[in-house]
Amino acid sequence: MFSFMFAAALLFVASVPGQPQSAPKPPAAAQPGDPPEEDAAYAPKTYVLNPMESDRNIKVGDFYWHKNDFRAALGRYRDATRYNPSSPEAFFKVGEAEQKLKHKDEAKVAFQKVIQLAPDSKLASEAKKKIGKS
Repeated sequence: MFSFMFAAALLFVASVPGQPQSAPKPPAAAQPGDPPEEDAAYAPKTYVLNPMESDRNIKVGDFYWHKNDFRAALGRYRDATRYNPSSPEAFFKVGEAEQKLKHKDEAKVAFQKVIQLAPDSKLASEAKKKIGKS
């Protein structure tokens, strides 16, 4: 009981106006030779070969595509290509999204990657048609 009252008193004293309160100090700038940040939130994202995660990202990208959010769809399709760099479907969808966003050069690169990965596939013939339209 006493500890509860003591904690309540401390909170009351800390919240009394007129008491000088110190402002939080900003973090010190990183100096050369400092160890790298250990917080995982600041680490760059790593992509390991994972075809199932690639397929999941394609499906989420398709969800955004049908909502006409082509920028979000593009982000998911790009993640899919990072999780499975040999997926012609993912690169084809990147190319389509880039076309919708009027990024012709990036779309052409994505379609060329489809042709490189699966030259005899139906996606490759579609990619060739889309390159011809550009």
